[in-house]
Amino acid sequence: MSSRYVFDKDNFKVRRDRPSFGRIFRRCLKYFVASIALAVIYYAVFALFFSTDTERRLRHENRMYEKLYPEMEEKEALLGDVVDELQARDNGIYEEIFHSSPLFSSSSSSAGYADFISGADTIPDEDIVRYSEEKLRGVEEGASEVTRNLRHILDRCMELRDSLPPLNLPLRDFSVSQTGASVGGKINPFYKVEVRHDGLDLIAVAGTPVYATADGVVTDVVRSKTGQGNVVTIDHGNGFVTRYAHLQDILVRKGRRLEKGDRIGSVGMSGKSFAPHLHYEVIRDTLVADPLNHFFADLTPGKYLDMMILGTSIAQSMD
Repeated sequence: MSSRYVFDKDNFKVRRDRPSFGRIFRRCLKYFVASIALAVIYYAVFALFFSTDTERRLRHENRMYEKLYPEMEEKEALLGDVVDELQARDNGIYEEIFHSSPLFSSSSSSAGYADFISGADTIPDEDIVRYSEEKLRGVEEGASEVTRNLRHILDRCMELRDSLPPLNLPLRDFSVSQTGASVGGKINPFYKVEVRHDGLDLIAVAGTPVYATADGVVTDVVRSKTGQGNVVTIDHGNGFVTRYAHLQDILVRKGRRLEKGDRIGSVGMSGKSFAPHLHYEVIRDTLVADPLNHFFADLTPGKYLDMMILGTSIAQSMD
């Protein structure tokens, strides 16, 4: 910085002028601001006319994404349609199996299916409580309707003096573990191939009493050493027929009228039987029915469910 001299009028002499701190600060600040402005101008010019490798790569990716975006939108829409269709199928399967609308389905007013899939933590507690209350009311109304219908049916049967369908077990003191193979394709114990099994195997000790499961008339009595062995057939009216096979002995004759609980014979292994058991069949209008569906009047819900699971899961029959 060059020296500056001034004339001092009071002393009539020339002296050296020393700049103040404020003047120096302002001058430095001016140079600093000018330098920053020049740097910004240089950077703007450089950025405007020159591109770095990263910028060129990003511009290339942006152009590529612009071309792919319409195709990605179409795929997203297609996936949305597929998810909706899968959800509809899932709801249909759920309703067919459980005879109830799925939990938090798309038709639920309290929470959406997507919220449920993303996690129960995202669903407010009050929505879960409200949904549970609605389902509980629906179940209670359905149970009341079933009870009213059953009472009406029973009253009509009593008024018309009509016979009730077979709703009881043919064996007493029966445990769930005695459940054998039910209706369906089962492995024959002798030929080891799958054959049609038209009844329910009830495993019991030989000589165990067998009882009629409903009022009816004995329509057929067969004594044989082959096939189903000793067999008793009872007609209960209204198209219901029950058949008791592989009996050790028969205590009734054809044409006899029976009441529910009357003894008709004993468990055995007559005919072609793998072990002592009762082969029990229920027929409705000439069509084979699953006997497991006719025991709910004689079982608790827990035992009924266990018998259903065992009967349908056992792969080999006893005859």
